[in-house]
Amino acid sequence: MNKRSSASTRVLAVTALVVAFVVAVVAITGSVGGDGSNGSGGNKHGSKAAHKTHPKKVPATYEVKSGDTLISIAHRMGVPVATIQELNPEVDPQILIAGEQLKLR
Repeated sequence: MNKRSSASTRVLAVTALVVAFVVAVVAITGSVGGDGSNGSGGNKHGSKAAHKTHPKKVPATYEVKSGDTLISIAHRMGVPVATIQELNPEVDPQILIAGEQLKLR
């Protein structure tokens, strides 16, 4: 009788491990976002497409503020970093000075 309970305990332990593994995989996949098949992924891409069809009006210049980086300015203004660098070759992207004017277009 002792062998039967030992065998059933082993089977139960293996089953519990498999179930725990499946639950962990489902939880991780859900938190990462999965493949976007839940319907919300399509909306995100639709928003980006709508944003591309209606671009922001970019001002001609931007005044650098304390704490700005070239990347933060590019994201905020909707201008690629490479474009800002091409239009402002005299500006060191590592050392932006507050009050400095950058050309954006």
